[in-house]
Amino acid sequence: MARKQPVVSRTRDSRAGKSSVHAQLANEIGLRIVRGDYPPGSILPNEAQWSETFNASRSAVREAIKMLMAKSLLASRPKIGSRVEPRERWNLLDRDVLAWYASSPDREAFLKAVQEFRHIIEPEAAALAATRRTDEQMDEISRACREMGAAVTLEERTGADTRFHLAILRASGNDLLVPLGVLIESAFSHLFLYVTREGDDLDAAQKLHESIERNIRLVRPEAARRAVRKLLANTDKVVERGPE
Repeated sequence: MARKQPVVSRTRDSRAGKSSVHAQLANEIGLRIVRGDYPPGSILPNEAQWSETFNASRSAVREAIKMLMAKSLLASRPKIGSRVEPRERWNLLDRDVLAWYASSPDREAFLKAVQEFRHIIEPEAAALAATRRTDEQMDEISRACREMGAAVTLEERTGADTRFHLAILRASGNDLLVPLGVLIESAFSHLFLYVTREGDDLDAAQKLHESIERNIRLVRPEAARRAVRKLLANTDKVVERGPE
């Protein structure tokens, strides 16, 4: 029987190498959990089995499992092994978990969940930013908006779009919103890659972003709030329409 192709390369000597291996292992196992290969309540293969599957040391597997436990995906059970935790316990504000969630087969459900979150957070964040932002923060918002309009590639536009929204969260002046912005960055990136189109869609989206930027700059909190709601309503329609 042919030996399975290793998923990660084994590195024994350097601390950086070991870190890289167990991080790769955590990424592969975490993705399998989130996409449903191992549903909540199931018991994962043991260290020896993972070691054989990935051609990696048991110590690397052990560290990977610890990483997933820290993200609340797994719990250790004496004499049983690592059990997948219920989904409601998962730390969905962890960068890695969000990335795995965004890569799962049910991407539309993920995008709709992100949109619901944005409807709750972003209109009020923009209203706060209109009255609390510093000149430096306003420059950051305006620069990201200009970069969106000047972007040539989808990657450039997505990056500028993400920076625009995260800059508004920072400019809100609410310390509880700032870490949320950092943690959901990967989720926003997946969303924008999904909904960014050519032609009329891009032009309409750019005008909506410019309206948000203008109202924050002119210290119009209610208008900024309305502008964000219009943008989100537009994005909702694109998500409902599905990928092209």
